[in-house]
Amino acid sequence: MSGLIDALVIVAVIGVVVTRQLRPRKVTGGRRWWLIPAVLVFMALRQHGLIDPEHRQTAVALLAVELVVAVVMGLAWAWTTRLWTEKDGTVWAQGGKVTVAVWAAGVAVRIGLYGVGAAMGVHQDSGSFLIALAATLLIRTGVLAWRAQSVAPSYGTAS
Repeated sequence: MSGLIDALVIVAVIGVVVTRQLRPRKVTGGRRWWLIPAVLVFMALRQHGLIDPEHRQTAVALLAVELVVAVVMGLAWAWTTRLWTEKDGTVWAQGGKVTVAVWAAGVAVRIGLYGVGAAMGVHQDSGSFLIALAATLLIRTGVLAWRAQSVAPSYGTAS
């Protein structure tokens, strides 16, 4: 049952996150930006099958590659998000078609990694995906917050 719950959580989180990113949203320095990644890491670590003990080196290598994909995906997602400043000084963000393409490519690569692992006989739980998703969200949020600090007003300034 845990695998089904994890799969539902993964699909729900991806659905909510991607949907939210396609709408204009105010970039706030909210205090709860870490909450979803923390829940995902907790869910991943509560499982005892994160690393296949029979294929330890291969499982660790697959997890490392998945984390690299997560970092690249978080960076790409943050850099494909459009930022602008409103007249009141608030910074807004919105993802577009390229953002969706980044998500699709990242999910496709992760599915490919699971396929490689399965072909090598490595038992893989959803924990590695949950940790990678958490890393993607944390990196994206950090880079976006950093970018938002340096966004110039889009309405122009007087000379």
